[in-house]
Amino acid sequence: MNLGFWAQLKKPIMALAPMANVTDAAFRHIIANYGRPDVLWTEFVSCDGLCSEGKERLLVDLKFGESERPIVAQFFGATPEHFYKCAQLAQELGFDGIDINMGCPDRSVEKQGAGAALIKNPYLAQKIIYETMRGAGTLPVSVKTRIGYTQNTLHEWLKYLLETECAAITIHARTRKEMSAVPARWDTIREAVEIRDTFCKGKEKTLVLGNGDVTTIAEAHARAQETGVDGIMIGRGIFGNPWLFSKKEKEVNIKERLKVMIEHTKLFEEMYIKNTKEGCPIKSFDVMKKHYKAYINGFDGAKELRIKLMEAKNAEEVADIVLKYHS
Repeated sequence: MNLGFWAQLKKPIMALAPMANVTDAAFRHIIANYGRPDVLWTEFVSCDGLCSEGKERLLVDLKFGESERPIVAQFFGATPEHFYKCAQLAQELGFDGIDINMGCPDRSVEKQGAGAALIKNPYLAQKIIYETMRGAGTLPVSVKTRIGYTQNTLHEWLKYLLETECAAITIHARTRKEMSAVPARWDTIREAVEIRDTFCKGKEKTLVLGNGDVTTIAEAHARAQETGVDGIMIGRGIFGNPWLFSKKEKEVNIKERLKVMIEHTKLFEEMYIKNTKEGCPIKSFDVMKKHYKAYINGFDGAKELRIKLMEAKNAEEVADIVLKYHS
């Protein structure tokens, strides 16, 4: 088993969940500066796309900075041969690990047989993992998935994944059908650890990370303690709070939050608006705006400030609006 960098991390491992159009390189850079977790993931990137003529446009989603290490490239798809090629690409780009998305419930992803759809096709899932490992060289390969598709089938599904001896498995504690409509089933995560311990008895163990409804570091440590997992992955708790993993005891004040929001906006603009592809911005400025609601809340005038920021067209206008708010 190749654990790679995972073997060097102190437990419980604290990880940031990859979220499309949220945890891009700009936001990860901010997080790395103000409260870096133990491991970071890229947004998920299509293996089919990376093996097509559209490769160049997708490579921007695989950009990362040295401050983000260890950094894991996350891929999705359903073609084993493409995973082999993308694993080789991850090596070339200097990533520390590779993760395979087997949990995304997005319909457009599932139509390809990818994401959560792979839970229904365990033999293809295994073949994808093996091909990724074959192309990964010394890079460790991990998987992010769910406890089942329409129902909890973790006892069967997890064993297929463990057979591959992948380095780590992150389990979102809901089925694909449940989405986020029910509380995360952390009792199932405890069962996952028990299944892993039994399956890997007498040999090196695949790491198990739990995910779902955890928004603070205190909650993460409590969940790790009660389930015995090797780590916790946090998602939504990072919105507007790049200090999440910093272990700060006091809440960050409004002035600091607005300052970092402007810094985040300028970095996003530099990376995705001014840095163009064929004369067009790589991403819409509206992608950045989804962060404003999270940065700006819990104080007098927050709603009015958010409304004004939603009309901003660039980082300069955002900074001017905030300056007027302070004056």
